[in-house]
Amino acid sequence: MGEDHDALARREELRVDRIRSKRTKDEDLFKTVEEVFDVKTVMALYQMINNGPIDRVFGAVKAGKESRIYWAKGKSGEDLAVKIYLTSSMEFKKSIRQYIQGDPRFKDSKDYRKLIYTWAQKEFKNLSQAYVAGVRVPKPIHVSQNILVMEFIGKGGEPAPILKNLSGDEISSQIYEDAMGMLDRLYRDAGLVHADLSEYNIMVHEGKVYFIDLGQAVLKTHPMAEAFLSRDVGNLIRFFEKKGLNPPDPESVIKWLKRQ
Repeated sequence: MGEDHDALARREELRVDRIRSKRTKDEDLFKTVEEVFDVKTVMALYQMINNGPIDRVFGAVKAGKESRIYWAKGKSGEDLAVKIYLTSSMEFKKSIRQYIQGDPRFKDSKDYRKLIYTWAQKEFKNLSQAYVAGVRVPKPIHVSQNILVMEFIGKGGEPAPILKNLSGDEISSQIYEDAMGMLDRLYRDAGLVHADLSEYNIMVHEGKVYFIDLGQAVLKTHPMAEAFLSRDVGNLIRFFEKKGLNPPDPESVIKWLKRQ
């Protein structure tokens, strides 16, 4: 009887510890997101923690007009990036329609919240398409409503630097060639045009280039694909020229991308 009582006591102690741990996590999560997101978003995040890939969410590592990105831990202790799109940014809602209209994979919506949900699905789909094609992008893991979970590019909660923030000594011909190689793979193998590619949407981690922020990426058959591709290539060429490299002219790069 004594042993049974001790066993019951240990189980009860473990149960209380689990409840206390969960409560602490919930309180931390609520403090993290309550000032930014609405109830539906917070509840969707809770659902991902209770039944999805997330174990715990920490602070924001990036805050923009359209979204917040949080460092999180997965159920197996792996680092995750949790991107939560804001559902109240009118400017963002107006700007994204040009990337949805003309894309047969997705339908436009007059409902603002549904439009943002579609955008999250679109980024997940684009990341998946690029990842399968061998493009270095954050591995997509899960999407629900306006929340996208993906691989964290960086270490210990510190995001890898974007190309813009590298010092001049760190920007080499190898980085340029890697960026062009990923652009080639994105266009020819994944069949996508990033449509917002610049030094602000490229991370460099352990000497390798990663493309990020693929929400606006379109199929290369999209009506605006040619214009978007021209803009992407122009942005990259101008950046590397300013850093002292001698890349080819944008027209030559585009011709190379479209080679048979």
